[in-house]
Amino acid sequence: MTATADFTAGTARDQAHALIGRKRRVALLVPAAILAYLVYVFFAFDVAGLAERARLDNARILVADSYSHKIHVTRDGRASDLAFAVEGETKGRYPEGMRPDWVEGGIDDAVIDLGDGHVIRFLPDRRVTYDLPGQGQIDINRVNDVIVASFPGFAPGDSPDWANVSDARVTITTEAGRLTVTRSKDEVFRYFFGWELFWFTLDSPYHNVGVWTLLTGPQLDPLRSNIIGAYQDFMGNQMWRHADVFWAIGETILMAFLGTFGGALIALPLAFLAAKNFAPLVWVRFAVRRVFDFVRGVDGLIWTIILSRAFGPGPLTGALAILVTDTGSFGKSFSEALENVDEKQVEGMKSTGANAVQRYRFGVIPQVTPVLLSQVLYYFESNTRSATIIGAITGGGIGLFITQAMQTQKDWEEVSYYIVLIVMMVMAMDSFSGWLRRKLIKG
Repeated sequence: MTATADFTAGTARDQAHALIGRKRRVALLVPAAILAYLVYVFFAFDVAGLAERARLDNARILVADSYSHKIHVTRDGRASDLAFAVEGETKGRYPEGMRPDWVEGGIDDAVIDLGDGHVIRFLPDRRVTYDLPGQGQIDINRVNDVIVASFPGFAPGDSPDWANVSDARVTITTEAGRLTVTRSKDEVFRYFFGWELFWFTLDSPYHNVGVWTLLTGPQLDPLRSNIIGAYQDFMGNQMWRHADVFWAIGETILMAFLGTFGGALIALPLAFLAAKNFAPLVWVRFAVRRVFDFVRGVDGLIWTIILSRAFGPGPLTGALAILVTDTGSFGKSFSEALENVDEKQVEGMKSTGANAVQRYRFGVIPQVTPVLLSQVLYYFESNTRSATIIGAITGGGIGLFITQAMQTQKDWEEVSYYIVLIVMMVMAMDSFSGWLRRKLIKG
């Protein structure tokens, strides 16, 4: 007995040591595998090269553009004109006789004071000077259609790292603003905080008018009341296009709604054919499930591209792409919910003489309704976000606006505006779907 007990204790001890040894090896191998994978990623994705290619100056300009606006002062050599415009757009151009208070003079004697000692001058013969504190005066001339820039302390032809100089273009960016000189025009950008002309454009009688004045002050437009006129000028703002943007938000929500609920309506009857307890024929279940796998296995963006080639661009194509993808996802989740129903309720309905349709309607659907509604509302909320990207491909909804604004590489404040609207839309859909889910599922 003693020998048997000793043998049993020794075997247990050996097993315990072996188990502890395996856990130690796993504890060492898992971090080592993760570290090896991270090293592979570092070289495979060229992380070092990415750091070298990073342009922090461009990133700084992009961030500044997202929360501020620029006023452009432009001297066009071909038009012999000195123009002032918000974001350099024709729609934001200052009316005749109006100019920023930090600009003086005309086309050949303009003095542009950017503050803190930064002064730019447009001189005759299309010469430009920039008084840069701590550096001196930068002189830019055009010689035989070639731009020549002279920097204090640098030999002719040399330039500092903070200036971008070529024969066709000179760009100087400082904390006060930006000067760009090309063969055809001279342009100064000065940044100001906020989204200028967001409410009303310069030609609107309500520009720079306070809310209290609009509500209680005299009528500013003889043809319209202040409230109606302010609403019309806000929605008709040619720079920010609020009416078009709000319509695009509605298109995005509609795409998500049609695609989500359309996919649910198609998937529900097909789910009965994919559930084991409702479709006894194996080949039918197999065929329907493979269809579900196929349509959900192809990413929604791929379906978007395919359908846009087949039906052309538009919000309806985006809704169809969401519908196709969600049909497969809903079909899988609905069929799994049907396979878990309580058969006693179905048998109870059958004992009353109910036919197959009645058994499904009153014995099955009430059981799976909470799961179905929860899934549909969750996908509706998620597809509201997805519809933004799909709209960028199909040319519908707010996605089209944000893509167009990004392609211009200058209207990043509009991109910020659209992103804020998208976040607000997602938050609203999240709150709405949560409220509706509680109402429908919990009573």
